[in-house]
Amino acid sequence: MFLQNISKFISNYRYEQATVESIATVKAALLDFYGVTYRGSGENAPQIALNTVGEIFSAKFNFNLKSSIIGNDIKTDILSAAFVNAISAHVLELDDGHRGAQIHLGAVIFPTALAISEAFDLSGKEFLEGVIVGYEVGILLGQIVNPEHRNKGFHTTGTIGTFIAGVVASKLLKLDENQILNALGLCGTQAAGLLESDHGGSMGKVLHAGKAAYNGILSAFLARNGFTGSGTIFEGDEGFLKAMVLNNETQDVSDFSFESALKDIGKVRVRDIYFKKYPFCRHLHSSIDTALKLKASIGEEYDHIENIAVKTYAVAAEHNNFRPKNIEELKQSLPYAVAIALVVGEVGIDDINQLIEYGLLDNYSTVDKVNSIKNLANKMILISDEKLNELYPDKRPSNVVIKLDKNFRNGIFQNITFLPKGDFENPFQLRELIDKFKSLNPQYDIKNLSVIDSIEDYTMKYVVRKLNE
Repeated sequence: MFLQNISKFISNYRYEQATVESIATVKAALLDFYGVTYRGSGENAPQIALNTVGEIFSAKFNFNLKSSIIGNDIKTDILSAAFVNAISAHVLELDDGHRGAQIHLGAVIFPTALAISEAFDLSGKEFLEGVIVGYEVGILLGQIVNPEHRNKGFHTTGTIGTFIAGVVASKLLKLDENQILNALGLCGTQAAGLLESDHGGSMGKVLHAGKAAYNGILSAFLARNGFTGSGTIFEGDEGFLKAMVLNNETQDVSDFSFESALKDIGKVRVRDIYFKKYPFCRHLHSSIDTALKLKASIGEEYDHIENIAVKTYAVAAEHNNFRPKNIEELKQSLPYAVAIALVVGEVGIDDINQLIEYGLLDNYSTVDKVNSIKNLANKMILISDEKLNELYPDKRPSNVVIKLDKNFRNGIFQNITFLPKGDFENPFQLRELIDKFKSLNPQYDIKNLSVIDSIEDYTMKYVVRKLNE
């Protein structure tokens, strides 16, 4: 059975097997996660989630195992802490991910790992073991099911993310192989998340990360206590692949080479994750990078732009909301992302919030820059380019072509980006991740992050306490 081999890998994996590169990447990812989550905790969605779990669970139980909710001076049960922290991690659209697996990993892995590791006061090495196996198995599963899974309308962060949380929780709870197999079986039958939540401009997208962490942890605890799950939930006749991945008319489970996938398990996939620079869906980042290159030539003369053609791969071109009505829709809008880049330049969360305050999402605004953004969005066409689409998902290309009017050179400017900033082949330096952290959390004492560098030397209660100071 496929998951039985996965369970064996999880059970047998040890910190000593990790490469220096894997450990360094995971530490960088923890730093990035904490900065994004700390800032994200104040957003509307995680605050609603926090109030809701408080409403449901308040005064109902006497918790012996307690975990911290990041950005709030609150400790609660393991499930609620992971649930809220995962929502906070995903809400800003700034969390890490993997191009081929088409999934956000850290937003599920770290809330799960921190909640359990703090509650049980595990060592830093044990924490890293759980995190690394989460990345490795999550990327493996994501690559197996995509792009077919995504093309069917499933949000991999919610679906495969549930398996990932189960992997991390099972490792940290020290389940044996059979218990892990049961936990993963329970994860598979709870795996959920539809892309309509993403593109429909709702908070459902961030709920996917929260529920993935919640359901994965629940599955591991149930399995620990003898609750059983299907060992063939992934590849069985009525399992995950059959129901949520395959085209039943042209594909069969036998089309998947599980042996080929398994032979590479543990081969340092974690190094291939990307970090995000802009608070927009990752599929928009190549277009943003390209627009910023063109802005360097056009400068402040954006009002002389006559039209814009964005040629990109099909999945990116589908982000075609020309009239976003809320911040969730805005983060999925390719026209607005490109227009903002051309008018404002690089933008952060504070810049986006200010634009919204100035009427970016309203029918009327008195602010010139806001009106220029709206005008440019209306002058834009999105083109699914066949040649660029052939490069996806190995690349995420975007070619932006801008034509200026007769009053300003009557010229045509164009540029292309194949991989956005933050991918493994176009990486952030650690200094840039720290700068990102500081820009998101200017009041945070950056010295507290030094505990991450030597996390192996501490218990996780101490690490969490230092990070929360």
